Amino acid sequence: MVDLFEKWRSGLAKTSKTAFGQLATLLGATEINRETWDELEALLVQADLGIETSTEILDSMRRVVQSRGLIRSDELSEALRAELRARLDSPGELVWPAKPTVIMVVGVNGSGKTTTIAKLSQRFQANGRSLLLGAADTFRAAAVDQLQVWANRLSVDVVSGAPESDPGAVAFHAVQAGIARGKDIVMIDTAGRLHTRFNLMEELKKVHRVIGKALPGAPHTVWLVLDATTGQNALQQAKAFKDAVGVTGVIISKLDSSARGGFVFAIQRELGLPIIFAGLGEKPEDLTLFDPDAFIEGLLGE
Repeated sequence: MVDLFEKWRSGLAKTSKTAFGQLATLLGATEINRETWDELEALLVQADLGIETSTEILDSMRRVVQSRGLIRSDELSEALRAELRARLDSPGELVWPAKPTVIMVVGVNGSGKTTTIAKLSQRFQANGRSLLLGAADTFRAAAVDQLQVWANRLSVDVVSGAPESDPGAVAFHAVQAGIARGKDIVMIDTAGRLHTRFNLMEELKKVHRVIGKALPGAPHTVWLVLDATTGQNALQQAKAFKDAVGVTGVIISKLDSSARGGFVFAIQRELGLPIIFAGLGEKPEDLTLFDPDAFIEGLLGE
């Protein structure tokens, strides 16, 4: 457990130092006053929790102060910790409802989607799962090549198509191949796309439908990869992808490179989607199951 918390502390160092690192100074042994609340609000907004989430947290903390009769600002630390924790869901155990379980992975350009799929593949393989990858990002040859390089390292099968071929056809064939070869998991890599491009989002919906034709009930899981460095901007992306293909969970990439880790709270508030994994570094083992307690410990420290 110590190693787990240390990994999260290290991965969240930028967010912690930039915003939450000021807590010790703010929440000193002084009387709670209007300035305390103003500074705390500024800190939460700076950490990229968003205005609405920050306001709700402060309102809740004011009620705690009133009900408990707190008078010193240092007494707010535990109240803040409890309030933040209450706003994060645990992802729970990963479930595999079918053989193969089909996982569709979506996200905008540059979110780290293909690299995340490679890290997931290594994780699942280490846990004894057999898998097959579908390279349905047919518009970017480098994406197929990148996926193939990772697959070769892991000795994982890949189904791909010709450049600029129909991504739906690739996804369909990948699912069929996964069934025929008795794989536990089929992961479909889709082309990164801006959530504001209507035609590309419609194409993503088509890929989703085609997967269902290849295997009724599939995709069983749709994971959205969000780049933590985009902060609150990721929220609009997430809403668009959720509406388009029924995203069931979020993977936060590049959390170690961001000072905006607080947007995780906004994702939970606005979308009600669980955070499944978080990227805390470049190595495959740095893609970690999301742990709300370790996350908050990494933000707030001792």
